Amino acid sequence: MDYGCEHIVEMVNCKKRFSGVLALDDVCLYLKRGEVHALMGENGAGKSTIMKILAGIHTLDEGEILYDGEPFHAKSPKDSLEKGISMIHQELNLLNDMTVEENLFLGREIYGPLRFVKRAQLRKLAQKYFSDLDIDIDVTAKVGTLSVAQMQMIEIVKATTYNADIIIMDEPTSAITDTEVEKLFEIIQRLKKQNKAIVYISHKMDEIFRIADRITILRDGEFIDSREKSDITHDELVKLMVGRELKDLYTKNSPKTADYDSDEVLLDVQNLSGAVFNNISFNVKRGEILGIYGLMGAGRTELVETVFGLDKRAEGEIKINRYKVKKHAPWVSIRNGLAFVSEDRKLFGLNLISSVKTNICDVYLKKVAKARVLLDFSKEKKVVDEYISKLRIKTPNRDAVVSSLSGGNQQKVVLAKWLLGEPDILIMDEPTRGIDIGAKTEIYKIMDQLAKEGKSIIMISSEMPELLGMSDRIIVLHEGTKTGEFNREEFEQERLLSCALGH
Repeated sequence: MDYGCEHIVEMVNCKKRFSGVLALDDVCLYLKRGEVHALMGENGAGKSTIMKILAGIHTLDEGEILYDGEPFHAKSPKDSLEKGISMIHQELNLLNDMTVEENLFLGREIYGPLRFVKRAQLRKLAQKYFSDLDIDIDVTAKVGTLSVAQMQMIEIVKATTYNADIIIMDEPTSAITDTEVEKLFEIIQRLKKQNKAIVYISHKMDEIFRIADRITILRDGEFIDSREKSDITHDELVKLMVGRELKDLYTKNSPKTADYDSDEVLLDVQNLSGAVFNNISFNVKRGEILGIYGLMGAGRTELVETVFGLDKRAEGEIKINRYKVKKHAPWVSIRNGLAFVSEDRKLFGLNLISSVKTNICDVYLKKVAKARVLLDFSKEKKVVDEYISKLRIKTPNRDAVVSSLSGGNQQKVVLAKWLLGEPDILIMDEPTRGIDIGAKTEIYKIMDQLAKEGKSIIMISSEMPELLGMSDRIIVLHEGTKTGEFNREEFEQERLLSCALGH
């Protein structure tokens, strides 16, 4: 394959197996200096795998890698970093108990006499990196105290500090808002002008068609096509990714049925105040999908975490299924029919070293127990298989380790875990973060079906099209204050963004 240009990297006929399963089959990829190369495909297509090979995390089984025309085989991430290859991972790789500056220079500390770390010099250098990129984060703060969006921005800054010639960005905008996305795109343009090669992995089509120069598509571990962005349309790209046409991405288009009272309020929150938000009131009706929108720091996640009972210091009134909550605690919420799909499924939603079966049953064990005491193995298997089938979870079997599944299927396992308890209200914080367009469609269908059954859903999303497409009503937050509320017929992107900016 020859694109008629010099390539900094050529990956030719790459093969990789995990436990005998072929993850990459003769995949080719060619990277050019000064170009943003988008790598597209559904979860499990092999995108992250081939990039982890280039970054030295995985070794190549068969094939060849050339770096500036010379053979290159990284045996460790250190080899790739020394060669000039830096990677921003989809899974955040920061240490929560260390400060931002300590994470930024981990393994690259500057030492003075007697091997003492020059903390003042590192702090000044860290502040300069953040200032240069116009990112406002306290470099002395412990990472564990920051939001997922702030952690993502730290990873982006960290990748630029290596002065690498190739920067791999795996879902860099999955947890950041529109404002941070604009900053990232400015950074990318700056890197392009410095003649860097950028590999950009994302499921967000609008980003790809805005930022990419070339697009390569993988499917089921195989190379499908590689084209200039100008030579492919949105519909063609989707069809190449999934092997079929996808229609009606957002499925929230059916009226509520008459099987329930659509005016019944299942969750009522009045004058709720917490650490980062103040005096917020809202309710959710049966069969309704309520969207919550806001920029980073608006307090969206903190609000729903407080409603669920994770912050016991909150003031205000919460009624779940007409039950007035007196003690803020997750077990009280769960007992009264409220479930919570958290923003970070790997950190808070799953036990990654356990099986699909264990993850699905670990909240509502009484549902699969004999006399509510002893585990009923046959019942457990039946229930788990039912949800694997119902949610179309792609897994070798119920005993497969959940970390081996794709992002979309991991998210379905989280959903199955909560749906097992048959909750009346489901909070979903960034429900499609980091999953491909095919899996997104399936998640939307599940949400729509739950709403038709009379379940209430609260959805937080940083993706405006997703909110507009799936919500019946949207409330907007700005710096911990509710600044707007809109019914479906009132939805306009400009009005929502204006409220998010505090107008």
